[in-house]
Amino acid sequence: MIIAADWLVTGGQRLPFRRGAVRVVNGLIEEVGSARDLIERFPDDDVEDVGACAVLPGFVNSHVHLYGTLAHGIVLASPPTGFGSFLDDYWWPLVEDRLDQRMIAAASEWVSAEMALSGTTTFFDICEAPHALSGVLDVEAEASKPIGLRSIFSFEATERAGVEIAQMSLEENARFIDEHHNDPLVSGMMSWHTVFTCSPQFISQAWGLAQERGVMSHAHCNEGVTEGQWSQKTYGMGTIEFYESLGVASSHFLASQCVQLTERDIAGISQHDIHVSHMPLSNCEVGGGIAPIPELLARGATVGLGSDGYVNDMFHVMRGAFWMNKARLLDPSVLPAHDVLAMASEGGAKALGLTNVGRLEPGFVADLQVVELDLPTPIESETLADQLVLWRDGRHVRHVMVNGEWRVRDHQIPGVDVERARIRVIEEARRLWAN
Repeated sequence: MIIAADWLVTGGQRLPFRRGAVRVVNGLIEEVGSARDLIERFPDDDVEDVGACAVLPGFVNSHVHLYGTLAHGIVLASPPTGFGSFLDDYWWPLVEDRLDQRMIAAASEWVSAEMALSGTTTFFDICEAPHALSGVLDVEAEASKPIGLRSIFSFEATERAGVEIAQMSLEENARFIDEHHNDPLVSGMMSWHTVFTCSPQFISQAWGLAQERGVMSHAHCNEGVTEGQWSQKTYGMGTIEFYESLGVASSHFLASQCVQLTERDIAGISQHDIHVSHMPLSNCEVGGGIAPIPELLARGATVGLGSDGYVNDMFHVMRGAFWMNKARLLDPSVLPAHDVLAMASEGGAKALGLTNVGRLEPGFVADLQVVELDLPTPIESETLADQLVLWRDGRHVRHVMVNGEWRVRDHQIPGVDVERARIRVIEEARRLWAN
């Protein structure tokens, strides 16, 4: 199949070009070039010309909590007063500790559809629901399967709920990783929460299980000031330095959030090639702060974007990333749109350890989106990245392809009743809120 468009964006760091096309064969991008040339050279191929649209890589949501949608709009008698309060008084007792598999299944189906309809083709999910073990990762995978996204699932292991649940969490991750190691679309990753909810011995155990299986490990890192201060007080060193002491700091480690970083932390992330996932919108929602992404990128860090399960339209997440550090640094030149677009696609793929995802190039998987360009201003190669980041959102995503298969067609997901999924989530959210 040849997919042609008025504009082709092969990657965030590459200039788009007019009347481009990609040739898809057996789920992979086989050739990229001018639409006229590919159509002339492969006259027997089916051709889909999407006209006044841009074809660009599908987004990679490098950090999402699928269950998080259940808490959207929840009424609190006493709102949290800081990040520590957010966890202790709200998120743990009122959300995660109340979740069951039925709630999680409903959220997984809805958020997977929500992401697909807004251009995401790959996501990494982190589930923490201590009373939904075991088998909850299978529930998530089964619920999201009809949407057909490339997905990585993990259970956020923690010792805060006791030794038995902590070990069940590790077993859940290890089993799921083993059972899906040959699946082309569904896989697993090891995950633990933080250094203040997990002992050094527990983190080392989780890390060892991941290394035995050849997969990456993930943890939240310095989402607010709490973890860095706790690590310094408890271990006499910052969070990143603590991970260095355990032998975890490496390109096999994905540290999410990374908001409150010292210069020593930034140097350690860069030196050890720790991968980072950046959640600009949720970091503000929990009062965590604004992550120093320009400083990390300047040191060569691998950085992807994630929604954290808060606002799952990656166009909105890109805008947050684009704006916030400009305001923080009082410099409108930092984080230009093409860098943000790259973080939302190939940056996220690299952060998750995926080697052939995130760009439209020969040998890469055919994960792409078709975005409508009914813009009020002229489109040029030099302006398209800004126009996509700032003036498009999920409403403008017409088609989405994953692994060479159309998963969204004309703003619809074939075979999936999205409205039914929304109603189901409402029912489960009511049940969560009523507990």
